[in-house]
Amino acid sequence: MPELPEVETVRRGLQPVMEGATVEGLVLNRPDLRFPFPEKLSERLQGQKIISLGRRAKYLLIEFEDGASLISHLGMSGSYRIEPDLRSSSGHRLADDFHYPRSKNTAHDHVVFHLQTENYGQRQVIYNDPRRFGFLLLCGAGELETHPSLKDLGIEPTGNSLSGAVLADLFRNKKITLKAALLDQRLIAGLGNIYVCEALWRSGLSPLRAAGDVAQDPQLAESLATSVREVIAEAIVAGGSSLRDHRQADGTLGYFQHSFAVYDREDEPCRRCGATIQRIVQNGRSTFFCAACSA
Repeated sequence: MPELPEVETVRRGLQPVMEGATVEGLVLNRPDLRFPFPEKLSERLQGQKIISLGRRAKYLLIEFEDGASLISHLGMSGSYRIEPDLRSSSGHRLADDFHYPRSKNTAHDHVVFHLQTENYGQRQVIYNDPRRFGFLLLCGAGELETHPSLKDLGIEPTGNSLSGAVLADLFRNKKITLKAALLDQRLIAGLGNIYVCEALWRSGLSPLRAAGDVAQDPQLAESLATSVREVIAEAIVAGGSSLRDHRQADGTLGYFQHSFAVYDREDEPCRRCGATIQRIVQNGRSTFFCAACSA
């Protein structure tokens, strides 16, 4: 499933085209994805101007001029791409248009935004999702903070908002493992399995260690907070990790997976100490770590 860096990469790819654009039409090629589409969604967005394209945790947030917002989740295999709008009079591709692999299966194009953009003329933004685990929800003006999908989300692990002191406060007296605490979206929003494994390795902390232990040691808490921020920032710059179906909005693949220190490297040598990377299962999910150099 795409994690925060993948979703942020998609947001940045869509932003230049979608922000400021007017929705000339919205085509829904099926009645639902994971959930049914909001009632009369096409009619409600017709003629609306897109004010901003944001992100909260693993959700894309598309805000419209009437104050409503679309909450978009990519699920397991969802992706967006941008193409010229073939309904336009010219239909010509501009030099700066995005390009896509010819193997893209348009049978899974479930949602098509027809946009009049500020700088690119008429464009289509297409949501493709073979497994249909993604969704689009419509949220009324002023309702984002209280929406069920967003209201219980924790702090964002980007910028400087996640400090050692904040992390220590979040983990104080918690007996669950560090891995479980970092994956708890009510504490830190947007972290997933890949980047938690990588951040723990960077900070030299075992995924089996109790989260409350770190809260008692300011140095460990600061090290872990720094590792989380750095891993997320580097993954965003790299365009995310192209595992399974994830692609960027321009159709290209992310390449952070080439920097993995532990994730998906079972039985390979640790890049810090040379010991063998192990794989265990925690709460039904694979954890990759080096037991030799993680305390």
